[in-house]
Amino acid sequence: MSRKDQSDASVGYKRPPADRRFKPGQSGNPNGRPRGKRRGIPHDAVLGQMVAIRENGALRRIEAAEAFLLYLYKTGRSGQSVALEQALKAFELGRSATGGSSDPVTNIVIISVNPKNANLQLLSLNMVVKHDEFRPTARILIEPWLVQAALERLGDRRLTPAEQITVWNATRTPKKVKWPDWWIHR
Repeated sequence: MSRKDQSDASVGYKRPPADRRFKPGQSGNPNGRPRGKRRGIPHDAVLGQMVAIRENGALRRIEAAEAFLLYLYKTGRSGQSVALEQALKAFELGRSATGGSSDPVTNIVIISVNPKNANLQLLSLNMVVKHDEFRPTARILIEPWLVQAALERLGDRRLTPAEQITVWNATRTPKKVKWPDWWIHR
């Protein structure tokens, strides 16, 4: 028996019987890939998803593309000019695609807030949370890590029992704070 006859006759791993092998020029997938399946990068599938974000202490559902642009804008406002430039280009591109005015964005207006009320800044820095996030005038509660840091900075100074009650009631989860040994109210 010749070597070719032996290879045709042997059947096993990766060697189907000769009558079931594909003929030269015959495809193993005659129908091919179905139409519309993965024809490129799935931008729409990823950026079209709805995501939940927390803005000024309130939950809001938006598309992932809008969340990405908000992230770029906030990063740019914090001092990273490249992110701000990319956000502005995306806003201009979106404005021209929707038929809005084609004037480029040239000014960024930063609005200062009342220094007597720092609630919005504390909320945006995740230092406090609103007790009832759906009410605009809800009481805010201080995060336990911030209370812990403030207590460590006191040094030898101790709070009065009335001050301790105030701090305890203003803490979001007071049981998570490692209170000092001199702390009375628990």
